Amino acid sequence: MRELTLPVPHASELSAAEVLGIYRRHLSKGRARLASLTGAAMEVASEGSRVWDADANEYLDCGGYGVFLLGHRHPRVVKAVIEQIQRHPMATRLLLEPTAAIAAAALAAVAPPGLEKVHFVNSGAEATETAIKLARAHGKHRLISAIGGYHGKTTGALAVTAKPLYQDPFRPLLPAEHVPYGDADALKQTLAGGDPACVILEPMQGEGGAVLPPPGYLTQVQQLCAEHDAMFVLDEIQTGLGRLGTWWGADAEGLRPDVMLVGKNLSGGVIPVAAAIATPQAYAPFDKDPYLHTSTFAASPVAMAAAAAAVTAIHDENLVERARTLGEELMTRLHDALTPLLGNAVADIRGRGLLIGIEMRDEGAAGELVLNLLEAGLLVNHSLNAHRVVRLTPPAVLTPADLDWISRAFTSAATALAHTTTSTKETR
Repeated sequence: MRELTLPVPHASELSAAEVLGIYRRHLSKGRARLASLTGAAMEVASEGSRVWDADANEYLDCGGYGVFLLGHRHPRVVKAVIEQIQRHPMATRLLLEPTAAIAAAALAAVAPPGLEKVHFVNSGAEATETAIKLARAHGKHRLISAIGGYHGKTTGALAVTAKPLYQDPFRPLLPAEHVPYGDADALKQTLAGGDPACVILEPMQGEGGAVLPPPGYLTQVQQLCAEHDAMFVLDEIQTGLGRLGTWWGADAEGLRPDVMLVGKNLSGGVIPVAAAIATPQAYAPFDKDPYLHTSTFAASPVAMAAAAAAVTAIHDENLVERARTLGEELMTRLHDALTPLLGNAVADIRGRGLLIGIEMRDEGAAGELVLNLLEAGLLVNHSLNAHRVVRLTPPAVLTPADLDWISRAFTSAATALAHTTTSTKETR
């Protein structure tokens, strides 16, 4: 019989050293090394825009990889989830389940016109897989995505996540072609060179470094897909549900893709959930056979309660407009704090709504900025497909005091970076 130490300790009883040891033995030595670089702080509590570690240090969360538009533990979402857990958290999948119906209707109500069919999954990568399988069910086996795009790391999604760092260890993958983001002519040439395809793009590249396309590009993409009988899949996993200051990135050009991918903010920051929303025509294969593409935990009642509450809260609390106005204020403050470094340590500041990227001169400077901000109690993210870009995805519940905190943190970080830059020049 295997030895097992019981009872398992409560998280609050573990020291940082003990947690690091468990990470090394059972989770990831690499993740443990990264944690050591940041002082091995352990996050143990959260609410609104704030996170606390085990030593009661308080952080302002502008990271979270785009999940926390509603902040942490939004009361409306938490209440819905607790009520669902107490009533019926998981479904038999043999009977009708009303919570899934409510969540689907809520999501369809705020989606671009024509997107009426909802297929719930557990993660953004699974939403990408859903779109790929829908395309294949329609005979569109060619996959086309953009360089710098990020659509997940499951095998199918990885094929369209054009980053050799993540792809190379797992080849051969599904065949996929990659075109420059924002270049409609390149897409036109690729579409003209083969069988009907599935085109998967983001309205703004998130992990690619907060990259905005040229005006009119996405409209051209939609037109080209129609001309070449290609399925147009718009990946709004990070950009959707208000992150860009509009309900969807599609809204900027009035797009109506064949399939739209949704995730991150759909969770309300509480329960993992994602979805693919499709036109009836695109969804027809799954309409015909509901068992063609399924998952045991997809559309679980507890996740559906979170999704419905998240969509409703975003609507009722006007968080889409708040994301727009807060994003404008935040961009102004970032420019004020970082202007002395523009053209030196800082190459560019860009974004839309509450998806903002700060491009540094190199990856080392980006790492320094992340650590300097951490010392100031501000959590941000690097970009998985653009390591020189530090990314902010703050909640739409920021207060004036939060904005002041961000300004102070970036001013302090800029001072530290300026000192580092000056010291480096003197050494040379």
